[in-house]
Amino acid sequence: MSVWDSVTLTTRFSTLPDAFFTPVQPQPLSHVRWVAWNHDLAQQFGLPHTPNDELLHSLSGAHLPAAFSPLAMKYAGHQFGVYNPDLGDGRGLLLAEMTTRQGEVFDIHLKGAGLTPYSRMGDGRAVLRSSIREYLCSEAMAGLGIATTRALALMRSDTPVYREKQERGALLVRVAQSHIRFGHFEYLFYTEQHDELKLLADKVIEWYLPHCAKTAQPYAAMFDHIVDRTAKMIAQWQAVGFAHGVMNTDNMSILGQTFDYGPYGFLDDYEPGYICNHSDYQGRYAFDQQPRVALWNLSALAHALSPLIEREALEAALSAYETQLNGYFSGLMRDKLGLTTRLEGDGELFHDLFELLETHHVDYTRFMRQLSALDTLPAQHVADLCLDRDAALAWLTRYLNRCALERDEQGQVVSAHERCAKMRQVNPKYILRNYLAQIAIDKAEQGDDSEVLRLAQVLKHPFDEQPDAEVYAKLPPEWGKKLEISCSS
Repeated sequence: MSVWDSVTLTTRFSTLPDAFFTPVQPQPLSHVRWVAWNHDLAQQFGLPHTPNDELLHSLSGAHLPAAFSPLAMKYAGHQFGVYNPDLGDGRGLLLAEMTTRQGEVFDIHLKGAGLTPYSRMGDGRAVLRSSIREYLCSEAMAGLGIATTRALALMRSDTPVYREKQERGALLVRVAQSHIRFGHFEYLFYTEQHDELKLLADKVIEWYLPHCAKTAQPYAAMFDHIVDRTAKMIAQWQAVGFAHGVMNTDNMSILGQTFDYGPYGFLDDYEPGYICNHSDYQGRYAFDQQPRVALWNLSALAHALSPLIEREALEAALSAYETQLNGYFSGLMRDKLGLTTRLEGDGELFHDLFELLETHHVDYTRFMRQLSALDTLPAQHVADLCLDRDAALAWLTRYLNRCALERDEQGQVVSAHERCAKMRQVNPKYILRNYLAQIAIDKAEQGDDSEVLRLAQVLKHPFDEQPDAEVYAKLPPEWGKKLEISCSS
């Protein structure tokens, strides 16, 4: 009996016209073996807890199940603000779709599968270090409760791949509710394939957003949803201190899910202008620019959808973005600070907090987590994270006075323990700092995958106290704060 007999497989995207994709068979790698198998995720689809050789051969592309229909998607996009028509799946293939036990449909996508018609000057391969980074970060984001693609499996091989140096080819099996990007619509718009543009919008509504079909203007409702989900995603990034690094429109999901992990980074010291991608010479995708860039990208999508949606409706959706973003971000930050009610002076308190963190180069994650422990720790313990302890204590005094004004639904004073317990559920103790990922990569490149597995397990539960994992909550060493990460993979 095959492991795939218990899995519901479909190939919806392959039913679309030729303009949307090219059928491509994976090009197998040499001596493929497992690095990681996401057993928790696998079991949601009815796959085994422990992977076997059949899964290895199936998901590496060596022996595809008959139900698979591998294809390379065609799309375009704006890269660093410049339109590039010559994009598409250059090293990844959509293999099929799987249905969870709850009835949700997810794409199975193989990254590093070899050459496609859209590989341009590339080799269609992925290397171990970049594949590890995506595996770890997609699981870290899922643990944080942020909408994201997921990683089902990670494999290594003996096939040489040449980047700045010779490396080894790797394969990542990614699952996502959709791999449709803003760039899919841009491609069809700029090539004047308006019938296909309408068909894609129809399929997005049918497959992912059926509630939009019940409205008077289904396409406008679809765009409204995309704007709202994007605003929520960006607010989550900003609240947790995540910088994506390559917010091109071909890396933007129509479902508002974090997509295509490359030169990302989580904030260590609070630095609004943090640039995680050393190829981003102008700082276009700096941490504090992400909200603005997301709106720019949505505007590019709106232009591509203009044959389907009236200008007034597009402008109304775009004009709502900032309000939606601010609403989501405000709610998240209030949860992080334990302030559920809104009182005069809260805005100034928030502003002064960010100014304090920036001025004194305070570690963002550690500060917020320590703030969540004020039911057991003295304020001085938090202030010690700042160079200017007096300034920190002054802010903390204001903050604690403000907390004393919090009331529950019955009008009772919210205790410090109750407040902090809720704060610890939203302020992570563990994040994927770049230096932690690099340590795991260095070991894996020497043949030891244990750190990848251990770190992934810790990141699945970022809010929990994990006594055996305290080393992963340490502040980064100086060498680990400014690691240069590029798009090269």
